[in-house]
Amino acid sequence: MATDTVAAKAVSLAKAAAEEDAPEGSVGDHLGFDSDDERVVTHYFACLDPAYVGWRWAVVVARASRARVATVSEVVLLPGADALVAPAWVPWSERVRPGDLAVGTVWATPADDPRLTAGFTGAADLDGVAAQSPVHPGQWEIGLGRVRVLSAYGRDVAADRWIEGERGPDSTMAKSVSLACSSCGFLIPIGGPLGQAFGVCAHDMSPADGCVVALNFGCGAHSEIVDTSTERAPEVPIVVESEFEEI
Repeated sequence: MATDTVAAKAVSLAKAAAEEDAPEGSVGDHLGFDSDDERVVTHYFACLDPAYVGWRWAVVVARASRARVATVSEVVLLPGADALVAPAWVPWSERVRPGDLAVGTVWATPADDPRLTAGFTGAADLDGVAAQSPVHPGQWEIGLGRVRVLSAYGRDVAADRWIEGERGPDSTMAKSVSLACSSCGFLIPIGGPLGQAFGVCAHDMSPADGCVVALNFGCGAHSEIVDTSTERAPEVPIVVESEFEEI
């Protein structure tokens, strides 16, 4: 595409338009131009405002068909390659990280969340079923009665996160000890597939108390670290003051 000569030479016209729109003294030298379209050129001028280092004044000039002069179409301030600009916008759902949820915060789960799959909530279809029947809601195992339950994908994602976390086998704590949670008496087993790799710590002195831990995690509060010392409190002589006699 050929550059329009008239529009390309309209540097003075473009700079005057930029100086009219910009704060006084903020329009610098001509930096060049781009040919945007037939008879349309954008001229660039340095921005001297210290708050906009690396930005450029862009002035679009155009020449109408068979016209002998160009006219100004637009004046805008645009960031250059080295300009300081705001980071790209990220949706709220992607900005929030684990640990950000506070009291009163609502975190909505997407309807198509791949970590969840359909559960069983057909309690209304079980009217008249004997109370002791395995299909009666009162006899359901934990997990039934929910609209959605954890999918295999969701389970795997959670397992990976726990293994790689602070309660996993590669954590600094786990590497500092020789005994694992799998042999600890304070480990509470959990059911289901995750129970093959995880449990819950029930030691009040452990940093993992009340948390899910990998079976190959470990800490210094293992149940088999037994105090075998025979140290006794020093014996204090008994003195009968009334007789001033040491026994």
